[in-house]
Amino acid sequence: MNGRSLQRGFTLLELLVALSIFALLSAMAYGGLNTVMRSQQITTEQAERLTQLQKTFFWLDRDITQAIDRKIRDEFGDEQAAMVGISIGERRLELTRNGWRNPVGRQRSNLQRVAWGVRDEKLVRLYWSVLDRAQDSKPLETTMLDDVEKLELRFLDDKQKWHDVWPALSRGEASRVALPLAVEVTLETGREGRIRRVFEVAGG
Repeated sequence: MNGRSLQRGFTLLELLVALSIFALLSAMAYGGLNTVMRSQQITTEQAERLTQLQKTFFWLDRDITQAIDRKIRDEFGDEQAAMVGISIGERRLELTRNGWRNPVGRQRSNLQRVAWGVRDEKLVRLYWSVLDRAQDSKPLETTMLDDVEKLELRFLDDKQKWHDVWPALSRGEASRVALPLAVEVTLETGREGRIRRVFEVAGG
C-alpha cells in the first residue's frame, strides 16, 4: 500500500442507484402523507357538514314547536295566517313563534315572524324584527344549509290528515284550525339524499 490508506469514492452508477432509491422512498413517504392529510380533510368536512345539519334541524325544531296562533299583517297590509305553508316559491314556510329571547332587554315583543325556503340550492331562514310589517320592513336572512335540491312540507290537521299546504283546504275553504298538530319536513340534498323529520307543534 506504500504506507498510504486507499480511499475509494462512489462511482457514477452507484450514485445514480442511491439517488433512485432515495427518490422512490421519498415518493412513497409523500404518498402516505398525502393520503393521511386527505383523509383528515374528508373527516373535517364531514364533521362540519354534520354540525351544519344538526344546527339546521335544531332551528327548525325551535321555530315549529314554538309556533303560536298570532296572525300578522304583511308589507302590503294584507292579513296572513299564523302559519302559512306552500309547495312553490322561495318562502315555503312562514309562521309566528314564541320564545324570541331578549337578553339585552330591548323594547320589542317576544314573538317573532320567521320563514324558511330554498334559493340557489341553499336552505335559508328569514326573520323580521316586527310582526306587523311596513313596506320598508326587510327580513334578516341566514343560510342554514347548502347543496339542498328540494324542500317538501306536510301538515297534520286535527283530524289526523296530512296536507301539502297550510292553512288546509277543505271543500275549497281554509281550515278554521290556526295551527297543525305537526309539520313534516323533508329535505333532499346532493350529499345525504332524503332526510325527513316530523316536528310537533305545541300550540296545535
